[in-house]
Amino acid sequence: MIIGLILAVPVGPIALMCIRRSIAEGRFHGIVYGLGVATADSFYAAVTVLGLTAISGFILSRQDIFRILACIVLILVGIKISMTIPAAISSNVSGEPYFKDYFSMLAIAIANPLTLVFFATILPGFDVVFPPGSTSSAMMFVFGVFCGSTLWWIILCGSLASVRSFITARHLRLINRISGIVIAAFGAGALIWVLVSQLQGIFLF
Repeated sequence: MIIGLILAVPVGPIALMCIRRSIAEGRFHGIVYGLGVATADSFYAAVTVLGLTAISGFILSRQDIFRILACIVLILVGIKISMTIPAAISSNVSGEPYFKDYFSMLAIAIANPLTLVFFATILPGFDVVFPPGSTSSAMMFVFGVFCGSTLWWIILCGSLASVRSFITARHLRLINRISGIVIAAFGAGALIWVLVSQLQGIFLF
């Protein structure tokens, strides 16, 4: 659970999307967004601890493709958020289906192979070792990662949603602009970094 919390706590573009969703649509929409992230974290934890070398090798060998796609999605999402004109916030949440929230965030989070790199590097540091045949222990670890990540999103989104009544449409518009610009900037910066790395590799070759 501690490792799940460590992975979830840093504020990045995905966290900003969950924060904005909680304020704009209510705590449950934000928490469901967070559940999508927690599921992606758990998937990569399972790939790491269960030794699924075929899947991890496939992901890592094509990580630049996944990262480029994730960056493009972040840029588009950031632009859309920054241009969204919100209505006044009321106590009623939108009728947006929860499963759409869940699967849309799951798709964005799972397109980030750096989570797999995180587990591959952090587990040895925590002296987490699963000998062959210890599938039940490995699955308990994966469940702990999911619970730790989910706990963070419940605390964060639940707390932020409590102040919705104090936020006006003008405040939300400002939140949309700032969060949208930051999310798009994250995506653009990461995309530039990936492309520059690819060009350097080509020239060095």
